[in-house]
Amino acid sequence: MGRDNEMPDRAQGRRSPPTERVVQVLDFLVARKEHRFGLSELARQLDISKPTCLGILTELARGGYLVRDPATKTYGLGPALIAAGRAAQQGFAAGPVARRHLAVLSDEFRTTCTASAVVGDRIAVLELTSPPGMRAAAKVGEMYPFAPPVGLMYVLWDGDDALQSWLRREPTLPVRLDRDRLRTVVEECSRTGYLVETLTPVGQRLHTLMAGVAAHDLPPELRDVLGEMVSSLGERVYLDAEHADPASPHPVSLIAAPTYDAEGHQAMVLTLYVGAELAPSDIARRGKALAAAADAITAEVGGRRLR
Repeated sequence: MGRDNEMPDRAQGRRSPPTERVVQVLDFLVARKEHRFGLSELARQLDISKPTCLGILTELARGGYLVRDPATKTYGLGPALIAAGRAAQQGFAAGPVARRHLAVLSDEFRTTCTASAVVGDRIAVLELTSPPGMRAAAKVGEMYPFAPPVGLMYVLWDGDDALQSWLRREPTLPVRLDRDRLRTVVEECSRTGYLVETLTPVGQRLHTLMAGVAAHDLPPELRDVLGEMVSSLGERVYLDAEHADPASPHPVSLIAAPTYDAEGHQAMVLTLYVGAELAPSDIARRGKALAAAADAITAEVGGRRLR
């Protein structure tokens, strides 16, 4: 009987060398989060055989916990760690605050709302609320490539340097850059505090397919074909909802607004899904409500808006 009672304690203390090696890899990369490492260097630094190290890296990258640069064949931290951290890190202030405000918007407008951010070279969905019984339009942990044409809203309110840096990233798909249109989009969204995006049914399907796809992962032929379906940057943004013809409803995919950190840079982007035609007044009402929620979150987490 006594021996049986000791079994759980011994089991809890039992070590698992394979698991230890996975933790070893993650700990090493977390401690050097600004750098990426190749297979040979990681295996040597951690004293793990190359076949074993490759297996660990491959599985962690497949799960999104690491990302692999196909050009340099090096590994770094992946955005899936954000979703894991959100569940474990109760002290992370912005998550619970954002969720509380998103829940109010979901109840008011009967739709899915999310908070997402750029993590490394991916966009990750960090928080989500949706009315009971309604199928959510996204999911926590979902990831998208942060490169044109995906990700404009994550640099739109962060100044010209951030915008130009994003534009210089290698596109996931061929895009057309209309600088005059893009400048108008920046000015309009800076004035209103929110962005209204329209996507065609084909565009919506394409955006869904891009979830989890990293830049360079698509064959060149497929990238060219899909690129023909993508509008020029900024073309999908609906402008001047406050002054549009009130009798002309407009198809809206989603509305987005930024939160800011203590340095005044964009932190998270709040998204309110629509997926329907709305009158301009209804678009403006949702946009203002979303922007107000973003401002409230910014204030509660000690952030500030500089622009």
